Amino acid sequence: MSEPETVEDFFGVYLLYCINPKYKGRTYIGYTRDPNRRIMQHNRGTWAGGAHRTSKKGPWKMVMIVHGFPNNISALRFEWAWQNPNKTTRLQHLDLKKIPRKETEFQFKIRVLSEMLRVGPWCRLPLVIRWLQKDFYQEFSPERKPPSHMIFTDGPVKVKNLKKVDNDMATTNFIECLLCSDYLNSKDKLTCLNTNCELVTHITCLADLFLTPGEFVPIEGKCPFCDTKLLWGDLIRKMKGCYQAAENCLIVDNDGDDDVVCSQDRKFVDNESWFLDCNDDL
Repeated sequence: MSEPETVEDFFGVYLLYCINPKYKGRTYIGYTRDPNRRIMQHNRGTWAGGAHRTSKKGPWKMVMIVHGFPNNISALRFEWAWQNPNKTTRLQHLDLKKIPRKETEFQFKIRVLSEMLRVGPWCRLPLVIRWLQKDFYQEFSPERKPPSHMIFTDGPVKVKNLKKVDNDMATTNFIECLLCSDYLNSKDKLTCLNTNCELVTHITCLADLFLTPGEFVPIEGKCPFCDTKLLWGDLIRKMKGCYQAAENCLIVDNDGDDDVVCSQDRKFVDNESWFLDCNDDL
């Protein structure tokens, strides 16, 4: 069995599958900050903290989990929408229903997920779709592929949730933002992924450069100092101390121009971040 990948500040929404012959095929969608603890609770029953709907129906397997949400509110909204695809305003236009005799409950849940990843605000988040049980793996149909900045991976995961820093204990050293020339707190500075770049800026200043009209959350952009192509999720993770940089920056050729692309190469970690859901009504 492969070593579990450690993910910091974890917010995930998971899919359970019942392997009890009496209830086989039933599914359950839930939210957790610790998937390993949560699956044990489901299989032990409500007395251990499991859900009423899964109690006395196990054993259950956690077959997949979507993580990379910026906070618990964002993950809980995603959980509710996945549970209620015909009630959320994000998916009502699709009128999603299980196809009788052609689609199992599990297959329907995966199809709903594939649609959710392609609509806002979730399509703009740096999400990871992680298969925990390879036997249940299902390929998304070509017409329902999620955005390219999302990561598909598999294997176990181990959670390392970060402790919140007391504001009174935070350093109060101030430095100058190189984009607006105003002061910023050294604990909240945003810096380039290129270690040779001198960029230091406010989150909002760099976001304004990356955003196009009508957008609320950046996805990617170029560093105004060194032209490095940057993923917004990587910048936020670095600011929070969660980013594991790749050993080298990759040089790729786009239309004759050399762009420096900093990538994590599947070393993906989560944290509470600047991201907010656009339009709160689900």
